[in-house]
Amino acid sequence: MRFVLPLILFALSGSASADVVSINGAGATFPYPLYSKWFSEYRKVDPGVEINYQSIGSGGGVRQLLEKTIDFGASDAPMKDEQLAKAATPIYHFPTVLGAVTLAFNLPGFTGELKLTPELVADLFLGKIYYWNDAKIAAVNPGVALPDVPVMIIHRSDGSGTTAVFTDYLSKVSPEWKTKVGSGTAVKWPIGIGGKGNEGVTGFLKNSPGAIGFVELLYAETNHLQVASLKNAAGNFVRPSVAAVTEAAAGALKDIPKDFRVSITNSSGKSAYPIASFTYLLLYKKSAPAKSAKLKAFLGWALGDGQKLAESLFYAPLPAELAARARAQIKEIE
Repeated sequence: MRFVLPLILFALSGSASADVVSINGAGATFPYPLYSKWFSEYRKVDPGVEINYQSIGSGGGVRQLLEKTIDFGASDAPMKDEQLAKAATPIYHFPTVLGAVTLAFNLPGFTGELKLTPELVADLFLGKIYYWNDAKIAAVNPGVALPDVPVMIIHRSDGSGTTAVFTDYLSKVSPEWKTKVGSGTAVKWPIGIGGKGNEGVTGFLKNSPGAIGFVELLYAETNHLQVASLKNAAGNFVRPSVAAVTEAAAGALKDIPKDFRVSITNSSGKSAYPIASFTYLLLYKKSAPAKSAKLKAFLGWALGDGQKLAESLFYAPLPAELAARARAQIKEIE
């Protein structure tokens, strides 16, 4: 008899675990801290679902989604028409939150505000500025003591939505960048060292005096990186913040298409931060019924109560009107 009870308990345990629906996703590193929080918190809402997510970059997420090796993808850059054409069934974009791509740098002993214009950002990443005390940087930062140290450019080495957002911005503000480099999740960088993910770029920045690179705002804040103020389309220098990202989105609301694929970089708002973006979850219209039901329920929560968790992690919640539109689109998932 003493062997029967453990067998019964084992069977009950197996039955309970079998009732948990496991959902797998992969993609953007940009929203990874928030998504991790969401998936953990949602388990309290519905213990019957376990959502696993690999932070491998937007390019990897799109690729795996098209290969149907995951249940959902994540990307900071909307998929292009040619990518969507490869999908087995239609793919829907769900904006989840907004974030900022910061220009973070490492200048030991520097305590002032570093201001950068669009032209300076382009020149730095085109490899046209070699030292931090270059006359062009000094002209925008009068009275600021700039060190005589070499500039080290840090960029992404993987296919990245953060790269797509950053290069989309540069292609809007610099004709030379648009012609020579262009935009996308992966580009041929003129100069610099590549780091994998926002995590990899952050690591290089922390350990490389003279370095400058682009990372999502949370990575800059939690790692206490120095960040530049950028001159926006209205001519004002703006430091990245949740409020500045929110303003960047506000000006674009009337122009957001039905499928939500839109760029909001270089927004015209007076206090808008110029390198801001939505980040997206990508779902097939049709998938396994059990998983589809769980994903739809999670999305409804993420676009509702989940928005309350965004600001504490330096993401901007979706404008209420846009969140309502995204929730309405959930009904189209089968």
